[in-house]
Amino acid sequence: MKKTLFFALLSVSFLISQAQVSPVAKLSGYILDKNNQRPLAGVSIQLQTGKGTTTDSSGFFRITTAPGTYNVSVSSLNYITRTINNIVLTSGNESTISIELEPLSKKLDEIVIVNKRSSARATSLESPLSIQRMTTEEIKRNPGGNFDISKVIQSLPGVGGGVGGGGYRNDIVIRGGAPSENVYYLDGIEIPILNHFGTQGSGGGPQGILNANFIEEVKVSTSAFDAKYDNALSSVLQFKQKSGNNNATQGNAILSATDLALTLDGPISKKTTYLASARRSYLQFLFQALDLPIRPNYWDFQFKTNTKIDDKTTLSFIGLGAIDEFRFAAPKEASLEKLYVLNSNPLINQWNYTFGTSLKRLTKNGFWNLALSRNMLDNQLDKYENNNAPSETTRTLLTDSREAENKLRFDVSAVKNGWKINYGASTQYVDFKNEFFALVRKQIKDANGNVIQNPLTINSLNSIYFLKYGAFVQVSKKVFNERMSMSLGTRIDGNSLSSSESNPFKQFSPRLSLSFAATEKLNLNASVGRYFKLPSYTQLGYGNIQSSFFVKNPGEYISSNHYVTGIEYIPNNAFRLTVEGFYKYYSNYPVSIIDGVSLANKGAEIGSVGNEPVSQVGNGKAYGMELLMQKKLTKRFFGILSYTYYHSTFTDKTGKYIPASWDNRHLLSITWGYKFRKNWELGMKFRYQGAAPYTPFDMVASRINYLTQGVGIFNNGQYNTLRLKPFNSGDVRIDKKWNFNKFTFDLFMDVSNWYASKISGVPEYTFSRTADGSGFTTTDGKPIKLDGSNAIPVILPNVSSITTPSFGFIIEF
Repeated sequence: MKKTLFFALLSVSFLISQAQVSPVAKLSGYILDKNNQRPLAGVSIQLQTGKGTTTDSSGFFRITTAPGTYNVSVSSLNYITRTINNIVLTSGNESTISIELEPLSKKLDEIVIVNKRSSARATSLESPLSIQRMTTEEIKRNPGGNFDISKVIQSLPGVGGGVGGGGYRNDIVIRGGAPSENVYYLDGIEIPILNHFGTQGSGGGPQGILNANFIEEVKVSTSAFDAKYDNALSSVLQFKQKSGNNNATQGNAILSATDLALTLDGPISKKTTYLASARRSYLQFLFQALDLPIRPNYWDFQFKTNTKIDDKTTLSFIGLGAIDEFRFAAPKEASLEKLYVLNSNPLINQWNYTFGTSLKRLTKNGFWNLALSRNMLDNQLDKYENNNAPSETTRTLLTDSREAENKLRFDVSAVKNGWKINYGASTQYVDFKNEFFALVRKQIKDANGNVIQNPLTINSLNSIYFLKYGAFVQVSKKVFNERMSMSLGTRIDGNSLSSSESNPFKQFSPRLSLSFAATEKLNLNASVGRYFKLPSYTQLGYGNIQSSFFVKNPGEYISSNHYVTGIEYIPNNAFRLTVEGFYKYYSNYPVSIIDGVSLANKGAEIGSVGNEPVSQVGNGKAYGMELLMQKKLTKRFFGILSYTYYHSTFTDKTGKYIPASWDNRHLLSITWGYKFRKNWELGMKFRYQGAAPYTPFDMVASRINYLTQGVGIFNNGQYNTLRLKPFNSGDVRIDKKWNFNKFTFDLFMDVSNWYASKISGVPEYTFSRTADGSGFTTTDGKPIKLDGSNAIPVILPNVSSITTPSFGFIIEF
């Protein structure tokens, strides 16, 4: 007790001594020309307090001021003035930002395009609509987000959170498209895996991998994609990382309810800076304490280095990796819900990484970029009739898969005579190995030995190696006295796989975007485009021996035509209103031969998508409208309201259009925050998601197969004919920050579903069990029969109303 009291008094004395010294904060960064990426000298950097500085010959600046939240104004002769809102400066870490300025536009009759550039504006010349952006502060302070970018972007219009909306997974569903239709880029390097325990062939998972402290900005494009990005049907998510501090090494540690993370950044030499982080979960200990039967465990790592070779050349390296393990343990107190979890999900061993390097060189009229990267996923899944007593004789699922991509891309950006020109080419070498086994149906006999169900298994053992290649060009210009912006682009893609398409011109992908400045504050926008995506490697690599022939899946490119129109209204520097209508038409979508369901409806479960025979005869439609109102922080308040109404349908094997699994119809999100005095901050979020479709159980097939599969069997003849109850939930976050002389301490509380709303998931099929959970109760009191004929079926409603409080702290040093 004496030792504890001594150290407590010592700690208090240290904090008091730190508090007696007035803390200072620093903001630094680089100002660049947006078109040619050259550093700008003599640029004025001004805080709203009046304090400011100018950039040096390398475009660099540094400001020392008191800790607080600032709006930063950046201005220079012949450039559009920009204001960056909600930059939080602390005494613990120096904040580093990179700001791009657009060249000044000409004055028009009664319209001055100069004044249109504001911090609320998110679009660009190439993509004048269907663009949203979020800053690092908006990500980290998002209520219920838990520093997870995949959850945070669900505040944006058109972005849904999976089937039920309030589940544990990050299935990013955008404008009614499947989770597999999105692509992700980190500083221009594609990262195919965004989540821990990711669903192979889809991309969703329960927890994001990216470290929010690395991210300076997130750009979400839901249509009018830049031509340099391939394989996107629903969205392109671009994550821009900040640069390491070039002054001194600094860091932060975050302890939350789920994990512990450490981040460091600083200089390696006069020309090189770095960022590095590691995160370790301790969910397995929390779930053990709560007597839950699952034991998830994950690690992730991230790094970036940036080297300025000379005034025109920059070399960057990035890395991202994760290790995931998912196990089970028998609960001390058994219940139907806990015992159902044990055998309804697979055991998981998964790891992945992405390494990439990019060389950027400034030219007379712009710049070029050369990027080289490698990514790999190793996915191993095992499932047994009893996961707590695994045996090869009772195995129902095996996945042993490894996919690797080696990518090379070269692109050029230049501005000539008012034309902005982008062009480039890319190639990838794909190495995919896959062993897959699934027991779809086991042979079942009745008490008299009669076969009442024939067996059905999926076996695939195959390796594929092939090249992917593509090229693009895009030109953009302001015309009619710069009152109208237009962008025209196209790309072509092909590959060397025998079951796919080698002629890239068959995947000719044109796109056109137009923006008209109706007034100084109002833009009218429209775009049309045709986009292609190669099916998942699990589908391409599937192969099965049937009657001495090796049967392969088709590998046609999936296509989607986009038609979008809308308005953008920006009355002042901090407010933005957009309204958009969209229509998407899909063709060549894969449809399962076994159950007749479009693969567009799959991917919201643990495991993989595409490991089955398919035919590419499916079509799809998604259409609707979006509303966004965003208020950037000016004094103390900031907020965002988004609403989407849409329909999403895909055809089955008969060609009949059926509501997609994510056809929620309504998405509403309201997020706001208020910064009080003395570094208190309050954030609240409300989300509503309409009723999601789901499929009823085939009660006969479920009874027969439950003991083998551990789950019920859906009646695909009535696919998605029922609907869950609508989802709604409220989250709240409170932060209190203390700035000391050399470090900052931030204490936070994040409460998900604070008013205990009932959240519905797809019902679960099981059998009634004995009181201690050791066996099944039966209709005749005898041991349960293999065909389940004497079992007592139970439908679990899968409804929860749990309020989840999360406490944690952040130390910056």
